[in-house]
Amino acid sequence: MKIRSITYFMNVGWPLKEERIQEAGIFLSTARSAFEAAGYEVQTTRIASVPFTSLLGADAIGLTPRFAQRLSNSIAANGIDYAALGPALPDVPESYEMIPDAIAASKNIFFSGVMATAHDGISLPAVRACAEVIIRNATLAPDGFGNLRFAALANVPPGGPFFPSAYHDADQPTFALALESADLAVTAFANAKTVEEGRRALIDELENHARKLAYAAEPLKFRFNVRFGGLDFSLAPFPAEAQSLGAALENLGVSKVGEHGSLAAAAILTDAIDRADFPRAGFSGLMLPVLEDAILAKRANETLTVKDLLMYSTVCGTGLDTVPIPGDTTNGQVAAILLDICALALRLHKPLTARLMPIPGKKAGELTSFDFDYFANSQVMSVEAEAPGKLFAGNETFSLHAKK
Repeated sequence: MKIRSITYFMNVGWPLKEERIQEAGIFLSTARSAFEAAGYEVQTTRIASVPFTSLLGADAIGLTPRFAQRLSNSIAANGIDYAALGPALPDVPESYEMIPDAIAASKNIFFSGVMATAHDGISLPAVRACAEVIIRNATLAPDGFGNLRFAALANVPPGGPFFPSAYHDADQPTFALALESADLAVTAFANAKTVEEGRRALIDELENHARKLAYAAEPLKFRFNVRFGGLDFSLAPFPAEAQSLGAALENLGVSKVGEHGSLAAAAILTDAIDRADFPRAGFSGLMLPVLEDAILAKRANETLTVKDLLMYSTVCGTGLDTVPIPGDTTNGQVAAILLDICALALRLHKPLTARLMPIPGKKAGELTSFDFDYFANSQVMSVEAEAPGKLFAGNETFSLHAKK
């Protein structure tokens, strides 16, 4: 198991408060050393800000690309790997339009866009705006890599340490850990003789690591007067079979992920996370990012479909993450997928995101060609959708009550 990210939540300010970035850099450097001393590899350090929409305001939203560029330079100077400037918001419609240019203007800044909240409901204009961002981001690089740094959000609260969905909602800083821990699930079920034995083994591993991590975090809270927001055990994978959630699902007895039985396997893994006792942050549920997982990438468009991933989101997960789709997918087709994500998030009262990656020039069934340590290449997945029409083509925001 590794720490994918130590994420520090803060208000970076506008104009940019350089002294705050320096303080964040000092904290993150110290935290990295503390967790490494506890025996954990730390892959990245990150900051997540109060949303750029709140910092700039509607009148200055056009400064977003410059904001991203300045923050990119500032975090690099302070030894911080990545930053997130939070979501575009429906009450500032122009904020969505700024994101592709801001991503193009920076190398290490992430964004998101709100589509739905439990309080306000589903915003049809925001759904379409997020779809437009995804389509435009796909043109920023020949392989569609720009969408790595954008997620559409449905019912996602602040404080989750995984990017791109991380954002803050206060001035007082906090920190949380995003954990790469799929290997714990792979091992737990590979060595088990029964479902219960595997689940118990996974719970024990989660709780053992949680105790060690919380113990290492304790001195940091007091030394820096920073609240510890908890651990996100979403069992994030790495593109090798030993760190694959697809492998963990198949170790339960599914022949190939995507076939019947996969949903039951996903539910069992998520149930183990739910039963474990640890200080929770973010999703803390099963994460199924297609391009970040060797087995999921192998099964994509073979036995595993986008509809399957949506179905699994009902019992687990973060939604649709790093899903490669055809380069000629339209705004309307993307909007239809996003609308389903919103409905699931509100009816099931859970946070879900969509990080869809149209691949320029590629059709369903063709292979991606990413050169990125955290990606496994995969078949492009089919999209069975048309642009929403009739009532869904309107501009309303409508509520959906959570299922009781």
